[in-house]
Amino acid sequence: MKRVLFICLGNICRSPMAEAIFRDLVRKEGLQNRYTIDSAGTSGWHEGECPHEGTLKKLKQYDISTEGMYSRPLVKEDAAQFDYFICMDDDNVRQTKKIVGDVRISKLLDTIQHETKNVPDPYYTGDFEETYTLCLESCKQLLRRLEN
Repeated sequence: MKRVLFICLGNICRSPMAEAIFRDLVRKEGLQNRYTIDSAGTSGWHEGECPHEGTLKKLKQYDISTEGMYSRPLVKEDAAQFDYFICMDDDNVRQTKKIVGDVRISKLLDTIQHETKNVPDPYYTGDFEETYTLCLESCKQLLRRLEN
C-alpha cells in the first residue's frame, strides 16, 4: 500500500484538488487497492470545511468527485500514517518538516518541467484552471513514478 498525503496551507484549494485528481487517476487505472490518498493543511484555519467553491466547481467541470472531503490540519501523527508528503509550495515544505519531521517530502511540481516549482494558490490568484492544469499534469507523472 502506498500512502500519499497532499499538503497546502489551508487544505481547501490546492491540496484537495490534487487529492481528488490523484484519486480519480488511481480509480481510472483500477489501482484503488494499492493507495491511501488524503490531503491536509499546514494551518487549521479551515478545519472541517468543504473544499473552496472554486475547487468544487472546477473538479465538477471535469466530473471528478470530492465526496467526503473536508479540510483538516497536518498533525505529527501523519508521519507514521503516510509514505509520501506532496507539498504545493516551498512554505508548505518548511511547515511540513516542522510538523512531521524528517519524512519523504517533495513538491508536486517537481514531477514536471515548469517555469515555477510552486503551485499558485487560487485562493489568492482566482485562477482555478491554472491550478487544475498543473495538478493534473503533475499527478499523472506522480502516479507513473510511484508505479515504476
